[in-house]
Amino acid sequence: MDTKMPCEDKEWIEYRERFSTVYDDANYSSPLQSSVMRASHRLVEKAFDEQTYFGRILEVGAGTGEHLHFVRHRFDEYILSDQDHKTLEVAMNKISGMHAGKLRYAMQTGSHLDYSDNTFDRLLATHVLEHIYQPHLALKEWVRVLKPGGVLSILIPTDPGLAWRLGRHLGPRKQAMAKGIPYDYIMAREHVNSCHNLVALLRHYFNDAKEAWWPFPVPSIDLNLFFAFHAIVNKRACG
Repeated sequence: MDTKMPCEDKEWIEYRERFSTVYDDANYSSPLQSSVMRASHRLVEKAFDEQTYFGRILEVGAGTGEHLHFVRHRFDEYILSDQDHKTLEVAMNKISGMHAGKLRYAMQTGSHLDYSDNTFDRLLATHVLEHIYQPHLALKEWVRVLKPGGVLSILIPTDPGLAWRLGRHLGPRKQAMAKGIPYDYIMAREHVNSCHNLVALLRHYFNDAKEAWWPFPVPSIDLNLFFAFHAIVNKRACG
């Protein structure tokens, strides 16, 4: 019996090696795409202002640290975690002058967190859940590290909605192909969960949550580009 593991695709290896250096350029270099991406970050932080306070915060899949620029509320500690150490290094260099003494960095996957139960007051994941295999287990892991009454904040794209597919074709796909990135193949491996399924999971686990859509304030995957979700964690209800 042949037990040899199959080889990983060369295109995927090359993409992951380049990820930390091309992510910001791919998402924030174009004025239009940058405006759209930043609107998504503002959407998830719209629920909080300068009067809001969370003691300890964990951002899962923080990437290059772009989301921190949009956080308006107060906090004592903010941990940026990501599974790619090169990407975290980019984040450290980019946001090193912000929130002196309050930022921490941790290399770990989004589905298995190296923290005790009931550790954080807020956990946020922007553009992350669509990438994680078995997202229902990741959600339970995120709930585990949140304190009772803690806030879970999630932002996802409306892929494969009509507006998202049109926007992808007009913008990021062309830019990626110009850089030699096999965009359709990469997205097939990156966005493994549809917005339809993720919204269904979130509504199942958290039936008393706040939802927001962009650019239109109507609950439609096909008309919008982004979906934001905030749930106050009830340990007994979420399991």
